[in-house]
Amino acid sequence: MAQELGYLKETPSQTAGPYVHIGLTPNFCGIAGVYDADLGSSMVNDRTLGERITIKGRVFDGAGAPLKDALVEIWQADAAGFYNSPSEIRGAADPSFTGWGRCPTSAEDGVFAFETVKPGRVPFKDGRLMAPHITFWIVARGINIGLHTRMYFPDEGAANDEDPLLARIEHRERVATLIAAREGSTYLFDIHLQGPEETVFLDI
Repeated sequence: MAQELGYLKETPSQTAGPYVHIGLTPNFCGIAGVYDADLGSSMVNDRTLGERITIKGRVFDGAGAPLKDALVEIWQADAAGFYNSPSEIRGAADPSFTGWGRCPTSAEDGVFAFETVKPGRVPFKDGRLMAPHITFWIVARGINIGLHTRMYFPDEGAANDEDPLLARIEHRERVATLIAAREGSTYLFDIHLQGPEETVFLDI
């Protein structure tokens, strides 16, 4: 007789709730003494190599209202295309660049902002070069599972045309939701959770 397997039931998911900022960005919430500065609040210093850029944007809900309690994280390669990670085996990343940032959206206007550098190109899993890009992760009250997307650069048209991930987007008009707008050294990248301008989200 076959033994009955005692499978455990899946734990129900729940939203990040209003407490995500308390745990991840205590200084932003007015809770001092946990960290000198919230983790991920600074990605560069005066020795970081590469073109300095600012990324700004907002996260919009399906009704077009900016979320004022979202949390945004970014991951990216350095200016030479190397990741600050133990799994990086292609070369040495810039030791003065973290490659990772975290920013809550402003309670006043819902804006997030990162001071970083423009990333270099990195290879896709099959060796083809991807266009310079920055990976975004978004959580907020009402989102059960963190959302992943990417930001590409409008001034990298040739590289964007060759990018393996962008090439997989079936509805080509939606590629534009992953391309930032540029104003000087600032790249503007709004994220739309739902609606006619919904951002392409990635299952990665």
